[in-house]
Amino acid sequence: MTPPHYVLTGGPCAGKTTTIDELARRGYDVSPEPGRMYLERKLKEGKTIEEIFSDISKVEQDLLHEYVDVENANKKDGVMFFDRGIPDCLAYYRIYGVAEDKELREAVSAPKYKKVFLLEMIDTFSNDEVRVESPEKAKRIHEEIRRAYMELGHTIIDVPLKTVEERVDFILANL
Repeated sequence: MTPPHYVLTGGPCAGKTTTIDELARRGYDVSPEPGRMYLERKLKEGKTIEEIFSDISKVEQDLLHEYVDVENANKKDGVMFFDRGIPDCLAYYRIYGVAEDKELREAVSAPKYKKVFLLEMIDTFSNDEVRVESPEKAKRIHEEIRRAYMELGHTIIDVPLKTVEERVDFILANL
């Protein structure tokens, strides 16, 4: 039986972290985005974004390990929300032209989520220290994420653009 684990996903700047934070505020178990944690850790080590992404294959493989570790550490029977899931890695491998290997295929076939909530992209796009994509690339990533989860047979619920409180209400009403 699939545990009640849910993924919130979407392209960069879709409001995932804000939505996850609201779920946590309401008392739900949540897991932050492993990719953001990885990049912030590398920046604190003194690396620049350019240095981090100079070997995109290594970055994507490192990120895959981060996602797998986070999900393995959060194997709970209760309701759990993840800010992105392992299949997001498949989308990013494709976006960045990284060869799909056996390790990726095994990792993306393992997780079983009750549902995947795909957050509609927000109207105003802004970058920060780890979000460096253009709005056009963010949209491409968003669609590649949708494709990856669909190929893997996950149930996707499109979350409309609303206030964070309304988005969380929508998600909870659709568990």
